[in-house]
Amino acid sequence: MDGELGAALREAMGEANRPNLIAALDREARRRMDRFLAGVEAYHAHPYRRTLVDPPPVWRAGTTLLRDHGGFLNAPPLLLIPSLINRAQVLDLTPRRSLCRYLAERGHRPFLVDWDVPGEEERTFSIGDYVLHRLEPALDAVIERTGQRPVLLGYCMGGLLALALARRRREWIRGLVLLATPWDFVAGDSGLIALSRAMAPAIRRFIDRGEPVPADVVQLPFALLDPLSLARKYARFAHLDPQAPRAQDFMAVEDWLNDGVPLAGPAAREALDRWYLGNEPARGTWDVGGQAIRPEEIDLPSLVIVPDRDRIVPPDSALALARAIPRARLRIVPLGHVGMVTGRQAVPRVHRPILHWLDKLPQD
Repeated sequence: MDGELGAALREAMGEANRPNLIAALDREARRRMDRFLAGVEAYHAHPYRRTLVDPPPVWRAGTTLLRDHGGFLNAPPLLLIPSLINRAQVLDLTPRRSLCRYLAERGHRPFLVDWDVPGEEERTFSIGDYVLHRLEPALDAVIERTGQRPVLLGYCMGGLLALALARRRREWIRGLVLLATPWDFVAGDSGLIALSRAMAPAIRRFIDRGEPVPADVVQLPFALLDPLSLARKYARFAHLDPQAPRAQDFMAVEDWLNDGVPLAGPAAREALDRWYLGNEPARGTWDVGGQAIRPEEIDLPSLVIVPDRDRIVPPDSALALARAIPRARLRIVPLGHVGMVTGRQAVPRVHRPILHWLDKLPQD
């Protein structure tokens, strides 16, 4: 511990009042734990339930669905691709926190990929299989339904899938939007690589048994990046009016976070070994269907948005991708990983700039 606080603490611990200091630290720890538990109890007692009705699927394969969020007649389509390990509803969370509905109400036609839990077929899928056997047919379904080439929009891990799809089907895509998308898994590393190595044996046990890796196991390394943040956010929630908009927003996000999706074993192996430990995307050796996914070869108008307070995807990791795409426009926003799509500043800092960028794209 450095600085004046560290020096004062070391001095105090060496004096005769050390028992008093330890007692004070114990009281503070108990106070913080009590506030955390009060927040957890308030969360479980809260009556909130997501009531937003998902649009019915217009295409499906296995457990993967494609949901049409509508829009104006002949509105230009978008294909929205979320992460494989979280519910797609993060892009359609509540009436006030929905990127899908924001775009649909302003002249575009979003189609949202809803992965759901891996079924019998998806249990054997690698990440490449999701691109080849789910996203490519979903892209064809959007084109057939609208008669237009869509813009791809990928969020987090979904951005890597969108990038692979754009590389393979460039002539059928009008543009590319990437939100908080990792690329160089070493750049700006905040400890996630070390945590991934530590978790690797547990993850491989599920893979070796041919089972999907549970969402809690997949998400644990990310939670361990800042374990105290969990206590802080629940402590703050304990003091909110349960009917206040901030409390409702907290419940919506937490319910989404706590309803993760298992990751198919081969996909988990690829993400662990080829992305996090092998850094193959940045090295130019990650491939899908035998085709190397190199962003410098993707000649598409692109918008890359990087939240600079992101703990899940270090900003330097995502910035490496923005620098590699020849026609990328970069936007850095002072937001976090989830807040960039669901937070109070998501509309002015992310949704509205996406809309402005889309409106400037040439139409088919």
